[in-house]
Amino acid sequence: QLQLVESGGGLVQPGGSLRLSCAASGFTLDYYAIGWFRQAPGKEREGVSCISSSGGSTNYADSVKGRFTISRDNAKNTVYLQMNSLKPEDTAVYYCNAYRLGPSREFDYWGQGTQVTVSS
Repeated sequence: QLQLVESGGGLVQPGGSLRLSCAASGFTLDYYAIGWFRQAPGKEREGVSCISSSGGSTNYADSVKGRFTISRDNAKNTVYLQMNSLKPEDTAVYYCNAYRLGPSREFDYWGQGTQVTVSS
């Protein structure tokens, strides 16, 4: 079974940190670009960060630049999102996405999400 599983969410106070993990099973992430997205209640899903298959290129939404860091460990088949200086507006369900364009089709997988709540 091909799946992505996010973990590491929880309740944290403003200014705190969390590290999210996105682990793949049933396939290898080596050739996939990985994105982290989030969706707050009543809002559309938005992109937070992404990393290329090699890890050599990363991008961040303006709202998280300087606070979040995306990384990947292909040996562990896992991608991480280190989140520091968390703010209440970071509260959302966080999803990871693995994407690869093959010769004849796209490969696009989503995890089930992990809740991040930033509150005092």
